[in-house]
Amino acid sequence: MVSNVRVKGRNRDRLRDVSLALSAGRTLAVVGESGAGKSTLIAAILGLLKPSEGTISWNGAPTRAVRPALVIQEPRAAFNPVLSLRRSIMEPVVAQGIVLTEGRLQRLCAGLELPEEVLDRRPGEVSIGQAQRAGILRALIAAPPLILFDEPLSALDAVTQKHTARLIFDLQKEEGFAALIVTHDLGYAVAYGDQIAVLKAGRIEEIADADVFAINPRSDYCCSLRDAAIALGSLEVAA
Repeated sequence: MVSNVRVKGRNRDRLRDVSLALSAGRTLAVVGESGAGKSTLIAAILGLLKPSEGTISWNGAPTRAVRPALVIQEPRAAFNPVLSLRRSIMEPVVAQGIVLTEGRLQRLCAGLELPEEVLDRRPGEVSIGQAQRAGILRALIAAPPLILFDEPLSALDAVTQKHTARLIFDLQKEEGFAALIVTHDLGYAVAYGDQIAVLKAGRIEEIADADVFAINPRSDYCCSLRDAAIALGSLEVAA
């Protein structure tokens, strides 16, 4: 999907020789500290930044052509504050001429445990958790093959984080979309990712299956990330 990508910055490369693979029904979790290049990666996949080297594609087509969906960190900011959630969710569907299967909206609301009447409220009239689930609903509604999650849980409290993570996981099994999750939370990445990719200063430090990474990361840097997550209690590793 991402092959030998370089994105230039003013003083240094924002991404350098980055390659990542992802397939339908699978989750790739990209982990890194602030400034590692995670947001640049998201923008490049969406077509908002043009790589100076390398290619980004999905099944042979540019990713922008398949219209990947995006779920952002601050859920209320994803919606027009003066429109109902329902209108914000449905306007792009109508504009693109997408015909939804009967009952799709209701099924997704049920899967997200989001009462449909909540959609008739404005973003400021619902909880953060409800707004984030509405954001996930908007990402899912047109059945995109790829969904990008940019720190999707960080605005939520701990209980809501766990609940929302499980809802995303369950819906992916039903819908079959590929998910790329950008996060600083290694515990979340290991729990719900099939693979972990660690970004450091715009480069891939390590890529491994999630269960292997949790037990035996290869580089000293990745070991330090793993150990810090264990110390903070966000990652549990079986003895």
